[in-house]
Amino acid sequence: MRNLFSVFILIFMLASLAACGGNEGASGGESGTVGIAMPTKSSERWVNDGDNMVKEFESLGYETDLQYAEDVVENQVSQIENMITKEVDVLVIAPIDGEALSNVLAKADKQGIKVIAYDRLIKNTEHVSYYATFDNFQVGVLQGSYIEESLGLKDGKGPFNIELFAGSPDDNNAYFFFDGAMSVLQPYIDSGKLVVQSGQTSFDQGATLRWDGSVAQSRMDNLLSAYYSGEKVDAILSPYDGISIGIISSLKGVGYGSGDKPMPIITGQDAELASVKSIIAKEQTQTVFKDTRELAKKAVAMAEAVLKGKEAEVNDKETYDNGEKVVPAYLLEPVSVDVNNYSEVLVDSGYYTEDELTQ
Repeated sequence: MRNLFSVFILIFMLASLAACGGNEGASGGESGTVGIAMPTKSSERWVNDGDNMVKEFESLGYETDLQYAEDVVENQVSQIENMITKEVDVLVIAPIDGEALSNVLAKADKQGIKVIAYDRLIKNTEHVSYYATFDNFQVGVLQGSYIEESLGLKDGKGPFNIELFAGSPDDNNAYFFFDGAMSVLQPYIDSGKLVVQSGQTSFDQGATLRWDGSVAQSRMDNLLSAYYSGEKVDAILSPYDGISIGIISSLKGVGYGSGDKPMPIITGQDAELASVKSIIAKEQTQTVFKDTRELAKKAVAMAEAVLKGKEAEVNDKETYDNGEKVVPAYLLEPVSVDVNNYSEVLVDSGYYTEDELTQ
């Protein structure tokens, strides 16, 4: 009987230990599913963003549901609805249209699902806990400052011809990029040191729906035909690498980049592989690097804080009013990249290898 009693005690102890082990895993918060809604796979940077977040979340023990909507708003809404139906524990969303998600996020709130806005602000809803992004106004300042420095505008040089492109009007970031750049460039336009031959100086006139490079190429074709038959364009403010590539195609079509028609200064953003190669080839001039690895880490930290009922780290509680609330944000610093520092910034950090850039 004593031996039988000992066996019962041993079984009870083992069962208790197993139960304690299971509870420890759950209380640690490192379980659950994260829904990740990205805009499109057509842009290299969004593929990197999605992959980086999946890697970070899964390293912490979370499951992930990553979806791309290919820049179709209805697709993204449907994908988010499906994630809600699957009862994900938190949503990380980079919206296609920042104003199109109010209704679906109200559904998420009813299910107790918290939302992190990723890189692009989600507007007109109170159901956004945090916003992880870069200093978007500073992105534009870097682009405008690069043009200012390259043309020697501070030294009184000029006048130079410039044309202005802006991003997609349904992306809140696009306005910050444009305003940041114009905070540098507008005084030179006002003084006549920069001349916009087309007269198209407002955001709406330069806007490029969905950041589409083919739309930018078509607009550049029209600008060159209408305003530059006897003029040379010296600089182009482009907010994004995909737009820059379209602009370059247009310019090359009328002889820029050969003979006595050097490429104008052309800015960009996101340090996409094709554009970095273009910079090395001395076609595109500059891009703004936003390290998506670091942004992914920040979004993951915010999501994990929400899942554990804690407050996330933020460094901005004033800038991003979405129409319903000021969304607490963490802003990372962007970096200007050109032919002089691309190796130091992109290769030395492991973002690209030298082989990737020279193939």
